[in-house]
Amino acid sequence: MMTRKITPPILVDQAEIFKLLSHPCRLAILYTLRSGEECVCHMEATLGYRQAYLSQQLAVLREAGIIQDRRDGWNIFYRVIRTDIYPILDAVNALVGSPADAPQGRVTAATCPCPKCTSSREQA
Repeated sequence: MMTRKITPPILVDQAEIFKLLSHPCRLAILYTLRSGEECVCHMEATLGYRQAYLSQQLAVLREAGIIQDRRDGWNIFYRVIRTDIYPILDAVNALVGSPADAPQGRVTAATCPCPKCTSSREQA
């Protein structure tokens, strides 16, 4: 007769966090949001992913309670509400020998066409 082991719920919860972080696009989103709130069009411009693909990954992070969104006219802005996720990312960066802010986008704020970046350039 085989005995069946029961996995403690805390281990299931921990595994869910690791699954959440196991996608490169979701990691890129979290790195982008580390400096504060950003709109989808900014992430699209800086990360190089299509808007629909970003929206799918943002939905996963939102449903997990890691990020929150807010609408401002046509734009949807996202921010991290569980900042305790960042020490986990920092630990992973230490394991792979990368600085905490290593992932870089293709477009900088100086050339990003999103409303937030455009507005800050006009004010400067």
